[in-house]
Amino acid sequence: MSHLRNDQTLPESIAAAVAAGTNIVRALRESFGYSIEELALTCGLATDEIGAIEAGEDAEPTRLRRIASALGLPEDALLG
Repeated sequence: MSHLRNDQTLPESIAAAVAAGTNIVRALRESFGYSIEELALTCGLATDEIGAIEAGEDAEPTRLRRIASALGLPEDALLG
C-alpha cells in the first residue's frame, strides 16, 4: 500500500490508482468526489494550476499545502 508523507497509509483504491500511474492529487481529488473546479474553489487555486499539478508540471509546495488542507489532510501530506 502507498503512503502519504508522515507515514499515512492511503486507502486501497487510492493506492491502486497511484500504482497505475494516476497523480496522487488527482486520485485524492476524485476519491473525495471533487471536480477540478470544486477543488479550485475550495483551496483558492485556479483550475489550470490544479491541472498542471495533476499533469506533473507543477509541484510548488505552497499549492500542494493548500490542496492538502482543502482535502482535510495535514498541510505537508503531499510534500516529499
